[in-house]
Amino acid sequence: MTDNNAATKNQFGITPALIDTIGDAFNANDIDAVMPFFAEDAIFDHGAGPEIYGTRFEGTQQIRQVFSGLFEKVDSVHWVTLDVRIADDKAYCEYHRTAKLKTGETQDFLSVDILTFRDGLIIHKDTYYKDRTV
Repeated sequence: MTDNNAATKNQFGITPALIDTIGDAFNANDIDAVMPFFAEDAIFDHGAGPEIYGTRFEGTQQIRQVFSGLFEKVDSVHWVTLDVRIADDKAYCEYHRTAKLKTGETQDFLSVDILTFRDGLIIHKDTYYKDRTV
């Protein structure tokens, strides 16, 4: 569910339809569907970690490993899009994320991704999420 007046591709190659397609790839829990959306030199900043930016993963090989690891340890993980705003080279995406881990644990929290694009590909995925203490 994107909420944006710009139905056409902006100069950075971002459209609401592109954001929906990226979300569909992640919701399929299919690493081969996810990776074509990332530029070779992309950076993923995970919300947790020791640095001010969390934990940084650089390049498609590291990003593939991170998301492959996620998809392997869950029965399913799903992001429901709450809102998307596109401005220049960025898409601001609010999600409700749920997951059922193979251990039986469930996860349920809100998150935000700030996606920066170049030529229609993600060059920076910066993730923020609520750390639930239930």
